[in-house]
Amino acid sequence: FISAQTKEMTSEEAAPTGARGGLFGAGGRFKGGTDPIMEKFNESLSFDKRMWAQDIRGSIAYAKAINKAGIITDDECSQLISGLEQVHAEWAAGKFVEKPGDEDIHTANERRLTEIIGSVGGKLHTGRSRNDQVATDTRLWAVVAERDILKDGHPPRGRG
Repeated sequence: FISAQTKEMTSEEAAPTGARGGLFGAGGRFKGGTDPIMEKFNESLSFDKRMWAQDIRGSIAYAKAINKAGIITDDECSQLISGLEQVHAEWAAGKFVEKPGDEDIHTANERRLTEIIGSVGGKLHTGRSRNDQVATDTRLWAVVAERDILKDGHPPRGRG
């Protein structure tokens, strides 16, 4: 049984130990960092960084939504939007610096946002799942890609 195998962690055991949050560090259940092989397997930034603009667009919309719902203050919302606009400018200018630990576009943008505005950056994804981010970014990216194809005069497949 799982319950027979689990134990309460002491405060010493719960201390941040890895670069990643969640189960792997920053008070997570496992000690140490993630194996480099797993980091490489799990990394998708090299592929999904093409969605940087869509990720920022979705994050700005989400910041406005959680502000309207009363989850964050007007000041926090302004800080998030301003920081996201700075991250956008870095990507647009080709000056965004990817760092180890940026496993995907979401973690890269959130890391940079937090570097710019501090701990308020961590509030951006309050109540928002990674699956929601992925689905939103992919859909927004697909709309742009479809428009690019259509403007070049290529009809969609399956249509006469």
